[in-house]
Amino acid sequence: MLRVLIAIAAVAVGATTVIAQQDAIAARKALMKATGGQTAVASKMVKGEEPFDLAKAKTVFTTYEDTATKMPALFTPDSKTGGDTAALPKIWENKADFEARFTKFGADAKAAAAKTTDLDSFKAAFGDVTKNCGACHNEYRAKK
Repeated sequence: MLRVLIAIAAVAVGATTVIAQQDAIAARKALMKATGGQTAVASKMVKGEEPFDLAKAKTVFTTYEDTATKMPALFTPDSKTGGDTAALPKIWENKADFEARFTKFGADAKAAAAKTTDLDSFKAAFGDVTKNCGACHNEYRAKK
């Protein structure tokens, strides 16, 4: 009986680890999808495909700031693989740099929101902030 209970406990722990791993990866993907959606909104305004809207512009930057705050915690040691993740092992090998990039992204987004008052200031700020995205993706995300 004791062996059965130990076996059940081991399976439960293993299942919990898999679920936690998948939850972290799923949460990362959902957060990035929301961030990408805001980037699409911003791109349309910058390209003149959609009229400039100050409230939407500010939402883009607050979404970026929120992402920067939440994302580092979602790269848990047990979420290195699985869940169709594009996260490279370099993230865990150089966690301090990875997290510093999110700190910079959040600070840049906050500053951009504060100085955005019109389309021209939005265009400049958006371009500066999104450089953070490419820098991190090029270093820490697998090409698909």
